[in-house]
Amino acid sequence: MFCPFCQAEDTKVIDSRQVADGTQVRRRRECETCQGRFTTFENADLALPRVIKSDGERQPFNGSKLKAGMQRALEKRPLSTEDIDALFSKIINNIRQMGEREIPSRTIGEVVMTALKNVDQVAYVRFASVYRDFQDIKEFAQEISSLSSEKTPKKSKK
Repeated sequence: MFCPFCQAEDTKVIDSRQVADGTQVRRRRECETCQGRFTTFENADLALPRVIKSDGERQPFNGSKLKAGMQRALEKRPLSTEDIDALFSKIINNIRQMGEREIPSRTIGEVVMTALKNVDQVAYVRFASVYRDFQDIKEFAQEISSLSSEKTPKKSKK
């Protein structure tokens, strides 16, 4: 690491500690030439895959576009901003763990729908209606009935 004061190449680490929930390392450094001290932050560089759109076009992954779609589906639903951020992080981690350099947009949509289905079924139907391009009320009804059949029946109290 170059010294930001004198541009010397030799700097030494004085102190290291984890910050940001362990996702970042803070390092205090000292220049061996001018004795200037400075702080650096180290993050893991985890690249997200390129997205293969349905028309075959390839685009860089756009997390803000994905999060905006999730937020539209979750609008006026009982999830806090922190819950939405945690869900988004979980989805991003799932996509990274696939280990693919390129991923079809359909696969990303399925990952999002699975995550939403487990958290909020109304948001899931909203997202699915746009993602799967529902054309009429019958398609909504089919999706809702498939959700109802997936639920385990509750035992009645006697």
